[in-house]
Amino acid sequence: MKQLRKVFAALLCLTLLLSASACGQSGGGDNTAPEIAGVADKSVQAGSEFDAMAGVSATDAEDGDVTAKIVITSLPELTFQNGKATPENPGDYELTYSVTDKGGLESKAYATLTVTRQTAEAVVFQKFDFSDRAADSHGWTAKVADGVQAAGALKQGAYVFDITDPGSGDTDIQLVKSGVALKAADYRVKVWAKSTAPTYAHLLANAGDQNLGGAYNLPIGPEIAPIELNFTSAGENTADLLLNLGKITPNPDNPGDTTPSDFTVTIDKIEIYEITGEQTMAPVYTATFSDAAEATVSAGDGAAASVNAAGGAAAFQIDSYPTEGGVWSIKADLALPGVAVEAGTKYYYRFTVKADSAQSGELLVESASQADAARANFNSLNLAAGEEVEITNVFTAENAVSDPVIRMQIGNPSDGVTANTITVTALEFGKVEGDLNTAKTIDAFGMSTTTAPDPDCLWTTYNGTDEDNDRGVGTIWTENGSLNYRIDQGGTVDWHNKLILGYTDNPLTLPADSYFTVEVTAKASKPVSCGFFLNVLGGWDPRISGTIDFTTEEQTFTFETTDTLIMDMDFEMLFQFGSADLANMGDVTIEISDITIYQSSVI
Repeated sequence: MKQLRKVFAALLCLTLLLSASACGQSGGGDNTAPEIAGVADKSVQAGSEFDAMAGVSATDAEDGDVTAKIVITSLPELTFQNGKATPENPGDYELTYSVTDKGGLESKAYATLTVTRQTAEAVVFQKFDFSDRAADSHGWTAKVADGVQAAGALKQGAYVFDITDPGSGDTDIQLVKSGVALKAADYRVKVWAKSTAPTYAHLLANAGDQNLGGAYNLPIGPEIAPIELNFTSAGENTADLLLNLGKITPNPDNPGDTTPSDFTVTIDKIEIYEITGEQTMAPVYTATFSDAAEATVSAGDGAAASVNAAGGAAAFQIDSYPTEGGVWSIKADLALPGVAVEAGTKYYYRFTVKADSAQSGELLVESASQADAARANFNSLNLAAGEEVEITNVFTAENAVSDPVIRMQIGNPSDGVTANTITVTALEFGKVEGDLNTAKTIDAFGMSTTTAPDPDCLWTTYNGTDEDNDRGVGTIWTENGSLNYRIDQGGTVDWHNKLILGYTDNPLTLPADSYFTVEVTAKASKPVSCGFFLNVLGGWDPRISGTIDFTTEEQTFTFETTDTLIMDMDFEMLFQFGSADLANMGDVTIEISDITIYQSSVI
């Protein structure tokens, strides 16, 4: 039967050859389909004339200019005359442009026409004031001994020490926080710092004449990283926290290895952890990786992947990465059979993993079937090439999940990587029992709405390391009428580095029955991209979703809402950075000279 159909098709083509191109041929040679250019999504107000042919053309290799033959249809229906229509009802209209050449070959192109409600002329709703504001020291004070050529001060979103001569001892230059209240607890202090030249620091906690703990000869290098002190307080007390940056020579037998001269130390933030109570890990599932059901993988958007679970290991083989899509295009799932996650309960997981090539992505505990609609935990994944590491995480479940999996979303490859193998062993999942509690205080030196009483200061940052993820450090400040956001350590996923305007008690409130246009004028010290969102506070419902590609030249980027609000609503404006490229970029500063929001009220 198939052969008969083929013969019939061939006879039909021969019959039509003289008059049409049903077989892709016309007359004496190959016929090519016409090409349509210039079709794009458009927006127009209801009651206004829309020229669907503006900027649109069609050409054909055999027939030449066939623009006049373009036929436009719409769903819902619009009446077009000479390519123009006047839509009366707001909404989205799906447009189809079609053109057929003399040989009978047809081409189509598609676009969306968004028809908005009629509005008054746009007026300025809010123009952000980026005038200089004082930063918050959080009680940290710079101390420099007499005669020592150094100075410490708050500037450019950090505590900065410009050191010409480090003096003769480590205490000649200090950053001190006095009178820190302690209770019976374990403490951890992490100072995120970088230096223009390799240097050393001592980090100490003193209660009067008693030294509660000290970490010595801590290296500070050119890339921002934490230096750390751990100590214990037996009971209620007060302490001074000391960061000593003066002259340090770790090894007297090597006097050349010492604190340099003429360098700058920059401190973005200091984190203080207070840890009380105890906890134990109670496993509820341990993987054997002897059954195919214990590990599965799905690949979309042009990717190809497989998994083999055997011999105590699950080996995920990525044969090709997606041609489009994102990190979610490849989902590598570690099953948790028999486990039901309860909201508000504390859990842990740990497993050993090795990637043949570097791989970053997202590490989730969520529903196998519902994905982010039933998610218990969100984390990041960052694997170096060829390095076997143990991944551990303790979390409190945000939602109940009846069919949980540990899901690695790994659709984005590292530079130059086209295939990969990721091998997981020794997976354990369980409950965390006990009363262990960790309270974390972040002394961030950038100017932020979280610490400023100024209602016009709407901006803050979110850093991945603020929640103890592996990457993401940045700071903000205003200077010369601009808002500056410096990313000192780029994250690998797009929530590791966020600049936020509008936050909790100080939101960006937009009124009902209006459309809004947002203009952002900015540049960056290096070319860098981010996602841009105008999102409703309290969930994920962005009314603007776009991308900004910053360059070293100042540009203005424009975004528009396409729906009105039925009531006044609180928003956050998000600039979300994070990618494998950003993680390898070094520090980059985005300078925003203006953000203006225009309001067009519905008539």
